[in-house]
Amino acid sequence: MSHLLYAEDPEPADRVPAGLLFVPVRSGPAGCTARLFRTPLGGRTAVGFTSLQRLAAALGGDQPWVRLSEPALRALAEPVGARVLTVDPRFAPGLSRGQHVWAGCGQHLRAV
Repeated sequence: MSHLLYAEDPEPADRVPAGLLFVPVRSGPAGCTARLFRTPLGGRTAVGFTSLQRLAAALGGDQPWVRLSEPALRALAEPVGARVLTVDPRFAPGLSRGQHVWAGCGQHLRAV
């Protein structure tokens, strides 16, 4: 029987591509732009959803969106200071949709 030896164990924090995401957008002077959110510590984060149903449940059915790959969303968000990507955030319990506060990946987010 042969034993496989691994030089290095994978790190849990390694980025894993999320595939195509539904990304909330808003209108701007140059067309549409991805909506960014803030973490409790004030850091900016991009947000993407794995399904249209999850996006609608979080932001409402009238929220405009585009489909972007995870690397494309990171490439758009990083130059404006959003180095974190939160996938499938959910509303924090007890808060209204209008407050735009999220619970996702262990952190609460708010709209900017």
